[in-house]
Amino acid sequence: MTVVGAERHAGVSAKESHRLAWVDVAKGLCIILVVMMHSTLGTGIAMEGEGFLHIVVAFARPFRIPDFFLLSGLFLGRVIDRDWRLFLDRRLVHFVYFYLLWVLIQSAVKYGQIVDGAGPGAFVAHLAQALIEPYSTLWFIYLLAVFSVLTKALRRVPLPWLLGGAALLQVLPIHTGAELVDEFCDRYVWFLVGYLFAERIFTFAGLVQRHARTALIGLALWAVVNAALVFVPTGFRAVPVLAALPGLALILSGAGALAVVAIGALLSRTGGPVTAALRACGQRSIVIYLAFFLPMALTRTLIVKSGAITDIGLASLVVTVVAILVPLAFERLVRHTRLSFLFVRPRAFHIVGERTRTEVASLRAV
Repeated sequence: MTVVGAERHAGVSAKESHRLAWVDVAKGLCIILVVMMHSTLGTGIAMEGEGFLHIVVAFARPFRIPDFFLLSGLFLGRVIDRDWRLFLDRRLVHFVYFYLLWVLIQSAVKYGQIVDGAGPGAFVAHLAQALIEPYSTLWFIYLLAVFSVLTKALRRVPLPWLLGGAALLQVLPIHTGAELVDEFCDRYVWFLVGYLFAERIFTFAGLVQRHARTALIGLALWAVVNAALVFVPTGFRAVPVLAALPGLALILSGAGALAVVAIGALLSRTGGPVTAALRACGQRSIVIYLAFFLPMALTRTLIVKSGAITDIGLASLVVTVVAILVPLAFERLVRHTRLSFLFVRPRAFHIVGERTRTEVASLRAV
């Protein structure tokens, strides 16, 4: 069942569904940018160069992941006051299930590379390490679970202290080498912003839809400023561009996140095939995120070894498109089959009863 279908099944009004449409569009844009980043950078390394998509990837760097976390925090308020058992089922077990399952799948695919002749013991050690240190692209799923539980535990902390502390962690140059710690410090503030200012963000999206012309002018100005801060060099090795400056990076990420919200709001207002495609990606962003790695790697390898495409930009685009479409097609193929457990958590892995109809529409965490 798609999210739209779930909303109808849950009795969500057409007005509420329309109000949520921009979220799916924005999430669709974010997941495409994430896949594009991995596909483009990997293809560039494999083909020893850069193409036109590297420019898009660099432009989106300040806001690509911050906005994904902001959107993920938008609906936390609907469940955060539930009892701990239900909350853990919805916001911890849910993510843990998919993280562990896809760690196994990704690791099995890379078994030879992981083991490197050391035997099964090395594989077991790798899996044990993945419990502590997020593995590969799955770090986002891991952190969503951490952010959700921590935010519920800290919800009685005064807002200025909570948000100020998270912002300080982002601004400070924290580089421990441990991905869990470094990404936590860099990203938690955006999940909090999504949770704490959800209603204001929805209000902002509504204003954008009502004042489209003004919003387009604002987006044009933002794009110029973002490009200048991202691409103009500073001449300093430690901070090669202005966008990397502490404090300014926080502001630029926030502005970019709001820009994606505005783009989602405008596109959902106008409709059309592009909007429909983005919304479909947003509704199944977890499907794309979990499964894009394999078609991405296979397509890149095929292109490089065959020499079928020599232009790096075009090759990166093809890899990106395949890495997005194949997971969507595969999920549709296995839906309602025994393989549906790959994208839908089975009843056996719920610690409370299956989610109620009204909860289906509100749990849009990824």
